[in-house]
Amino acid sequence: MPTNSSIRKEHSWQPHGPWITARKIAQCCALLAFLVLFAGAQAGWPGWLTNLPMRLDPLTALAHLLASRTLLSGSALALGSVLLTLLFGRAWCGWLCPLGTLLDLFSLARWRGKRPAPPEAWRSAKYGLLLLILAAALFGNLTLLALDPLTILLRTLSASLWPAFNQVILGLESSLFPIPFLQAPVSAFDAWVRPAVLPYEPAFYAAAVFLGAVFAGLVLLNLLAERFWCRYLCPLGGLLGLLSRAGLYRRQVGVECKGCTLCTISCPTGTIDPQRGYASDPAECTVCMACVEACPRGGTYFQPELKLAAGQAYDPGRRQALIAMGAAAVGVALFRSAGLVKREPPHLLRPPGAREENEDRIALSKCVRCAECMRACPTNGLQPALLEAGLAGFATPLLTPRLGYCDFSCNACGQVCPSGAIPALDLETKRQQVIGKASIDHSRCLAWASRTPCVVCEEMCPLSEKAIQLETAEVWGPDGLRVTIQLPHVLRERCIGCGICEYKCPLNGEAAIRVYVPEVQLSF
Repeated sequence: MPTNSSIRKEHSWQPHGPWITARKIAQCCALLAFLVLFAGAQAGWPGWLTNLPMRLDPLTALAHLLASRTLLSGSALALGSVLLTLLFGRAWCGWLCPLGTLLDLFSLARWRGKRPAPPEAWRSAKYGLLLLILAAALFGNLTLLALDPLTILLRTLSASLWPAFNQVILGLESSLFPIPFLQAPVSAFDAWVRPAVLPYEPAFYAAAVFLGAVFAGLVLLNLLAERFWCRYLCPLGGLLGLLSRAGLYRRQVGVECKGCTLCTISCPTGTIDPQRGYASDPAECTVCMACVEACPRGGTYFQPELKLAAGQAYDPGRRQALIAMGAAAVGVALFRSAGLVKREPPHLLRPPGAREENEDRIALSKCVRCAECMRACPTNGLQPALLEAGLAGFATPLLTPRLGYCDFSCNACGQVCPSGAIPALDLETKRQQVIGKASIDHSRCLAWASRTPCVVCEEMCPLSEKAIQLETAEVWGPDGLRVTIQLPHVLRERCIGCGICEYKCPLNGEAAIRVYVPEVQLSF
């Protein structure tokens, strides 16, 4: 009869077997599909295809439904994730979630060592976040959807990791191209990856470091416990966990169990409790099958059970729901009382049609913070707002013309938006949408202030009837002589605020011509 110690020597606490292999293959395929669809937006694939991961997310679908009181046709796909959960529990978390897969890849197990896991009560945090998200959605606010795992990963990839990866590739190409026999392979490789995978021009995002640091923080939480985010914080995991209590197939422990604790050691979410006969909470089990492969006697298996799972001390209760409802009501009221609501920031430029489509254009009441529009923007003019729109508008799309303009021949942002926050306008209608109005600061303009010839803004204006007009005037030049110069004027009734004039302005730093929200009145 083998002893427990000999069993532990023969079976690693990270077991391997057919189920583990199948799960890892599924995880890799799901992550690869996620990245392919992510890159597909860069290559111009149709929006209904590239935003498929977001339409599979039941949390964003439910929150959007509560906030807008409308059911998007694409949200029906989220019912597939719900059905999967009602059959197999949190299989999404263990087999399909791209963020969960990355946290498994960077598990930091070697550095974590044998650190004890945080108290079980911490698991209630994810339910608290879930209730806050849904309660705020009832009041028409979707700000906290920035904590959804898919939106976190999409924002991080769009505005941080993918641009950084592009810079690495550019650096390698620049280093290798001067070598004569490598010039042809480097050129062929560059032609292959651009624009199918990477953009022709490097993308720059003001929030790149911040978003990268947030993602790094999620990974570093693995030092406290394996899959710390999934165990204690993920609101989507909380929603799927609640559904899993009614799941059909659940983990069972048979009479073969002799208490070797190998299943407890192998469980990545720490939900197997030796004090309860090695039972586990279906709401915390990600169906990773590690316990099945670790059990040397076949005493762990999954089988159907037609009853609700037993409750746990960390389950959300009436008091937590009332607190979440009250906190959401107070938070949304404070957001709506902020000074930004009365005096909108002058440079809070939104994608075409978004100002008209959202009742709250500061918080963008329909936006689920998924960053789909940002990764589809060919000029990288759409940036994730940090505090430019206050806390209520965190992670919403913001057009920043100095980094990129709204391309006159592009309507990609509306086509990929899964929530309708940016309307899916045809190209001709999109070209007529007023994003803002440009104004020239005469104290900075080269032609006005320095009497230096410059007509870049007029040349770049894409409108057939240009919104910038040149006036020929004789003025005193910087050398004291009379010169003839062309002075630009903005015809505000024609301007749509695409921002290409601001982007192309040759001045360093702030441009001499800037785009303001339509209602702003300026003194210059």
